[in-house]
Amino acid sequence: MNGREKKEYNDMFFVCSLIEYIGRKTKNHRNVIVNAIGKEKLQHLYELADVYHSENMDQITDELIDNQKIEDGTFDNIADGKYLIPSYWDIGKVYKRIIVDICNGQNKEPIDALIEVYNSWLSRKIEDFNSSLYYENPSYLYESYLKGEVL
Repeated sequence: MNGREKKEYNDMFFVCSLIEYIGRKTKNHRNVIVNAIGKEKLQHLYELADVYHSENMDQITDELIDNQKIEDGTFDNIADGKYLIPSYWDIGKVYKRIIVDICNGQNKEPIDALIEVYNSWLSRKIEDFNSSLYYENPSYLYESYLKGEVL
């Protein structure tokens, strides 16, 4: 372990932040981005996150948008936000924590857990920046996820 957390956690943080960045750029729900990228490419991004992390974020996203043929959508939670909007790094951290908790608690592979979380009911709740859910305690989000509803 170098730094404050495991390399794998930092790699997941980067991939989740990248998903958020692409979602904002293309105005898509985040599950649309995850499903368009696909498991194989997500695994590739995760495995090489330490390399991609030092690249220009706009260049990486433009290449992914083009190569994965991600079309513009109509979901704009940034424009719809009435309050302070969290950064894509902030939201990447929220997703990373939930995914890590699922991997540790349920013995799931990281990319499988990522796909599951982004395609869950919780992802739509996190995307709503007019609610307070995205900044709740990570253990609260994890327990809500397990229960299938906001506690």
